[in-house]
Amino acid sequence: MADFDSRAKDWDAVPGRAERAQAVAAAIRAQVTLSQSMTALEYGCGTGLLSFALQAELGHITLADSSAGMLEVLMEKIARGGITNMTPLRLDLAVDSLPAERFNLVYTLMTLHHIPDTGKILGSFHTLLQPGGILCISDLDKEDGSFHSHEAAFDGHNGFDRAELGVSLEQAGFTNICFSTCYTLIKDERIYPLFLAVAEKI
Repeated sequence: MADFDSRAKDWDAVPGRAERAQAVAAAIRAQVTLSQSMTALEYGCGTGLLSFALQAELGHITLADSSAGMLEVLMEKIARGGITNMTPLRLDLAVDSLPAERFNLVYTLMTLHHIPDTGKILGSFHTLLQPGGILCISDLDKEDGSFHSHEAAFDGHNGFDRAELGVSLEQAGFTNICFSTCYTLIKDERIYPLFLAVAEKI
């Protein structure tokens, strides 16, 4: 697992990262009718770039991450902006109990490929949603392993095949599943498409 604590301070300054969050936010807006009556959970929030892009259109947002360093930067940003509808939460769904709250919307950006047990996390997302709730996942399309080739200890997924992930979402209880391409990430002069998967809990 990458050392996200040590990278947190400079996370937002990496070229393209804010642009990517804005593009994914726009893709979510295009697929989901957002409203300030909705409660939301961002899992693997990092410094909150995606939630800050959606903040004005949602009610309360819980921003969850396992990295204390990321959450520290996030809390500074929330305080600096005087934002009242965002709450950070230290949470690792691989080992921690589920929060008691249930949400209208759960979303995650570039997090799923870091989680070895995809089925378990999708099941957790399903449980965390209220009936009629929506899950939005943005992540890498299947790639050849080059995206994380610099990380010797990387034990996640080399992106996802959309059809296979769709089956996993169905097995977790989701329906009305759709995929779209929401961003093209360029890293080391290579192109990596990002998908947005949207699914519903009936």
